[in-house]
Amino acid sequence: MVQDIVDNVPRARHAVVLSADGIPRGATDGLTGQDVRTISAAMAGMQSLSRATAHFAGTSQDRAWIQTVIEFQHGWVFLIGAGQGAYLAAAAEPDVDMEQLSFRMNRLVARLGNNLTAPPRVNARDAEQYGENAEAQRDEADRSVTVLGELDKAVASVPGALHALLLGANGLPRGASTGIGRDLADTISAAMTGIHAYSRATAPFAGGAHDDEWSQTVIEFQHGWIFLIAAGDGDFLAAAAEHDCDIEDFTAHLSDAMPALISRTVAQGERASDA
Repeated sequence: MVQDIVDNVPRARHAVVLSADGIPRGATDGLTGQDVRTISAAMAGMQSLSRATAHFAGTSQDRAWIQTVIEFQHGWVFLIGAGQGAYLAAAAEPDVDMEQLSFRMNRLVARLGNNLTAPPRVNARDAEQYGENAEAQRDEADRSVTVLGELDKAVASVPGALHALLLGANGLPRGASTGIGRDLADTISAAMTGIHAYSRATAPFAGGAHDDEWSQTVIEFQHGWIFLIAAGDGDFLAAAAEHDCDIEDFTAHLSDAMPALISRTVAQGERASDA
């Protein structure tokens, strides 16, 4: 059944079904056992961290995770749920028909039914409690984060855009749009650093030989979007938007702000070196 995706979607490369604990449950032909174990472990970490960032995209009651998509210069990786405690990851070439791939992935999930489900590592109440704690941290927001005017402008320019946070190569927050307190910045920075690492680890699954071709990771929830994009010199940018936001437009505005952000980062680094 898993092979159906590769056999019937042109430019689809691989597919793997895994448990929430990263145990492989099935895979398409052409992957070694080590390949399957590596992608299963990375995708298990990815789905866990993706879910943990839901509060960054808003406080809606329905914050269900839908999918995570990783884009490389050489291809794509898609991750969706496949029943309770089970997940389906698929890799494809850059010019794959995404609509057809999505259809086949969701059809496979329907065919799998309960056959490959596994007990979740984190139950629904635990996830809900995490969200409540994260909201409490955000509400406290008693320590400031450097506000970057370029990010404020990008957020204000696009209806439905919520937040933007610049992270250094070390995973520490460098600055943010208005309204992000230190607690929220620290929480999201930690999660995004892990998501960034897991994203890059999936490069071979998407058909690449090197992890430096990663472009962005997009997480879709019922209530909104979170995306992580490369920002030059090892930095990366995390941003959040409501579900009806034009995220391509938002990404474009953030890209326009990149040169000024990079220049600011370089200048700060030079001043720190001089000191």
